[in-house]
Amino acid sequence: MAIVYHEAARTFHLYNGQISYIIEVMPNGMLKNVYYGKRIHDREDYSYQGNDGFLMHGVCSVDGGLALQHQRQEYPAPGIGDFRESAFLLRQENGSHISRFVYSYHTIYEGKRPLEHLPATYVEEKREATSIDIVLYDNVTDTELILTYTIYEDLAVITRSARFLQKGEEKVVLEKALSACVDFPDKDFEMVHLSGAWGRERQIKIRKLEEGTQSIDSIRGVSGAEHNPFVALKRLSTTEFTGEVYGFSFVYSGNFLAKVEVTPHEITRVILGINPYNFAWPLKKGDSFQTPEVVMVYSEEGLNGMSRIFHKLYASRLVRGEWRDRERPILINNWEATYFDFDEEKILSIAEKAKEAGIELFVLDDGWYGERNIDDRSLGDWYPNPKKLPHGVSGLSEKVEALGLKFGIWIEPEMTNKNSDLYRAHPDWIISTPDRYESMCRTQHILDYSRPEVVDYIFGLLDKLITESKISYVKWDMNRYMSEAYSRTATADKQGMVMHKHILGVYSLYERLIRKHPKILFESCASGGARFDPGMLFYAPQTWCSDNTDAAERLKIQYGTSLVYPLRSMGAHVSASPNHQVNRVTSIETRANVAFFGAFGYELDLNKLSEEELKTVKEQIAFYKKNRRLFQFGEFLRIRSPFEGNVTSWIVTGPEKKEAIAAYYQVLNVANGPWIKVKLAGLDPDLFYRVSYEDKVYEMYGTEIMQIGIPVDRKEFTKKGDFASLLFLITAKES
Repeated sequence: MAIVYHEAARTFHLYNGQISYIIEVMPNGMLKNVYYGKRIHDREDYSYQGNDGFLMHGVCSVDGGLALQHQRQEYPAPGIGDFRESAFLLRQENGSHISRFVYSYHTIYEGKRPLEHLPATYVEEKREATSIDIVLYDNVTDTELILTYTIYEDLAVITRSARFLQKGEEKVVLEKALSACVDFPDKDFEMVHLSGAWGRERQIKIRKLEEGTQSIDSIRGVSGAEHNPFVALKRLSTTEFTGEVYGFSFVYSGNFLAKVEVTPHEITRVILGINPYNFAWPLKKGDSFQTPEVVMVYSEEGLNGMSRIFHKLYASRLVRGEWRDRERPILINNWEATYFDFDEEKILSIAEKAKEAGIELFVLDDGWYGERNIDDRSLGDWYPNPKKLPHGVSGLSEKVEALGLKFGIWIEPEMTNKNSDLYRAHPDWIISTPDRYESMCRTQHILDYSRPEVVDYIFGLLDKLITESKISYVKWDMNRYMSEAYSRTATADKQGMVMHKHILGVYSLYERLIRKHPKILFESCASGGARFDPGMLFYAPQTWCSDNTDAAERLKIQYGTSLVYPLRSMGAHVSASPNHQVNRVTSIETRANVAFFGAFGYELDLNKLSEEELKTVKEQIAFYKKNRRLFQFGEFLRIRSPFEGNVTSWIVTGPEKKEAIAAYYQVLNVANGPWIKVKLAGLDPDLFYRVSYEDKVYEMYGTEIMQIGIPVDRKEFTKKGDFASLLFLITAKES
């Protein structure tokens, strides 16, 4: 078993070949974090580490001198002497917020149990992981708190969540319920997180920790483009390849809080969970509340080491179903080709050209339903517009399939416009507050998915659409954040449940559609990447990375995204030039060389390309098909960061390092620049490789490629101008 309990010292040790996590029951019954990091030897007693106490004025002590504000607590309580961020807040009927949960008992078991109604990582065989439920009890409120930990056998991964169970007669209100807390004994870290906005999602931000608080969050009703639900702490000397890093990823798609707090005594607290903003969950006898899961990853091999662990876990034990282990199809989407201006004839002309080029899936985007010729109408009216599609979606899908392509469709099922049949029939179904202005964004409103009848109605429409048509792929969009968060049918004491219940409603609709139509490939989208989070990956194995399809901008977006998420989860397309978002002109070669490192496709009208460009597209598609397995299932390493200079490089390697494809990108051209020696990583130093790019071929050992680099003629490369790129094909030779 990877979890042991030492009865005499009341110590839990979670460990595998890479990591150790040690918890101690303190003398007052509360839990203390003794250690988290690289694997250490197990022993009966770690009490020599002491209680980390400080003797000074202004310190509140409990139980004969234990100062909680200086303890490394496992799930800190509010109001009893620890003045840092607490993990929860429980209000009694008398108004008190004071709780004290102490150790009651624990259960260790093989495997990992699912979280009710929530996405979470999983195991396929019990031997893959060991779990423990540590049950704590507050005798005043008669409430149980169950802290659940899972450690994977072969990965440096620990997952955590918490569940509150009200056993007593008194009704309590949970006003805050975070999922995990870790206290570190020092502050010698830099905090890494992913920030941004629409069109520039998941930009890497790094800051040195100092006393005080650093936090990221969302109160938008979704995880959001502004901050991804992920933080990491890395040592000051840690790089992409060396040094310690601790990664924390929240498997949830709604409001979140990730906070890093450093005390004047240099203890660092990392705490994550549902944002307590507008959250209040009543618990009467027999009720429970389950928090979402936090995934904790430790690496001593730098940020790339952390990312490899996240990629492996999320690709194989978070993503589920038909498409988890299947190669993703090459698709073309008509949005930037036509926007709302299309009919069946125009769509089929694009599909015919796509088939000629070798594309495998045609996706019909927004504008196919209701009276949707402009974005101020018809959201929620999920039945085809006969003026555009005289044979309906079913007829169009059959014609596309007859061409030899699969057919996909765009939906935005969480939204409606006031100019829609749905709203006219059910004006009370939107999230809005009585007697207040109903804010619009993109002229649309959010349907109240905290109400089961709303979810049932949308499920009925979408199930009918999918059942009657030949649909293989669904792009599920979500184009606005939540405001005026109020449900028309919830009582006053239940309004604090609305934002969380709404996300549970979104999850339930996904789950019902997946169960009814398990072969469909779902791609999530939220104005691009505004809901690119692990919770979504549980239902949709890929996410549209960003509405910004510019190749230069995508270098940063995809580089940042790869900190946590695997390549095959990133929708990445070649679009038109000049680019529709930034008006930049880039070569079709570079656009593809960026998009190859993701779930590859096109976002343009192939009929408008020149013969030479169309020939290039056909070559790109043939190349991607030949190397698709490597791109989508290989091991990805970042090498040079677009956030640190003019050059970006990365590599994806195959099994046993016998094949690889690397890319080198230069954003702006350089006059009279230095030599170019492209040093790579992740190869076998002792293998002898054939390295080719364009018309050049070299034979080199792995050591040469990684230590000296692949030579590139600066004069020839300069001819490519701005936004230049190269792909290196690397294969091991037999001798």
